[in-house]
Amino acid sequence: MDWIILVIAGLCETGFAFCMGKMRTAEGRARRLWTAGFVVSVVVSMWLLSVAVRTLPIGTAYPVWTGIGAVGTVVLGMVCFKEKASFARLFFVALLIVSVIGLKMA
Repeated sequence: MDWIILVIAGLCETGFAFCMGKMRTAEGRARRLWTAGFVVSVVVSMWLLSVAVRTLPIGTAYPVWTGIGAVGTVVLGMVCFKEKASFARLFFVALLIVSVIGLKMA
């Protein structure tokens, strides 16, 4: 169950990065809503991470959490914000995924 909580926490980290990206171009009420989404995502993400590390080792949980957030943010950047999907970016995202899996297995 703690691994599921950790994955959800990582997805919330991706959510707050997405909201931050949307805040860059939003104005007025839309900016305030994206800001509220950012704050809620940060709070939920940190809370879920703190729940997960009650039983999972912090040395594994934190890198998994940040890895999910980083990979999710890169993918959302390419899909939603039209960021470049170069070979190098995709290679290093794959390397990050393999590294996090390796850390979990070690």
